[in-house]
Amino acid sequence: MAEAVADTQQGPRWQALAVLVLGAGIIGLAAILVRLSDAGPTATGFWRLVFATPLLALMTARTGGLGGAPSKWALLAGLFFALDLGFWHYGIQYTSVANATVLPNLTPVVVTAFAWIFLRQRPRALFLVAVTAAVGGASLMAIEKTGGTPSNQPLGDALSLFTALWYAFYFLTITEGRKTESASRLMLWAGLAGAPLLLIAAVVLGEPLMPMTAAGWAACAGLGLMHVTGQGSIAWAMGRLPTPTASVVVLVQPVVAAILGYVLFAEAIGPLQGLGAAITLAGVVLAQRVSQAR
Repeated sequence: MAEAVADTQQGPRWQALAVLVLGAGIIGLAAILVRLSDAGPTATGFWRLVFATPLLALMTARTGGLGGAPSKWALLAGLFFALDLGFWHYGIQYTSVANATVLPNLTPVVVTAFAWIFLRQRPRALFLVAVTAAVGGASLMAIEKTGGTPSNQPLGDALSLFTALWYAFYFLTITEGRKTESASRLMLWAGLAGAPLLLIAAVVLGEPLMPMTAAGWAACAGLGLMHVTGQGSIAWAMGRLPTPTASVVVLVQPVVAAILGYVLFAEAIGPLQGLGAAITLAGVVLAQRVSQAR
């Protein structure tokens, strides 16, 4: 097992933070690619994991980690990530863009509360302030978002809220798994466990299972590459950072997405978005500094 956990050794904190921010920024592209895919919501999640599997298998084979049965943490991570993708994709369809953005961003609140109640990791008061600032800033950024009339807002809000819960559980299981195995092996088995669940859900819900255009297939392949680089970077960094801190740092995602939208698509950043971005970044910086000081 030594080769499987070789990348779990502690390194410079700034390196883990940089990789985590990079992963969050890459994941910020997910919503764009999901829109470009013309498959069903959970079917798109299925293809994301399918396209990611060969790359993850190659990476795992290079470290000699393909042998042996999957850990319970990898299987649980696959279950929670499948639930996260399915609930989030359908939440986007039913509620407003703002709510579908704000409610899943409550993940750090769930993670911090879980660590406090069940793991006896009582957060410092300043860390709670940082979490509040980061979540509030991300929510403020979503206020200016527009697009579409909610077709079933109560249902969409409930699905988006549960997305935060499933992603929080995914964070916690990935953290436990990273104590004994490499990020690539953990991600590989989580994907192999989650993909069949998404496919079954797509069939039961009567979704279009396959993209009908070359652009749709390209979007699904892009999601697979994004999963390996973005979610893989997050999983790698989580072997080196406290879970509550990592969950807060990931909130730089909407900030990076707004900046990319401005640079690549000339999308204007309004005053509320600018203020929200500043508050979010301040909360993220404060959270990691408080965690480092402790």
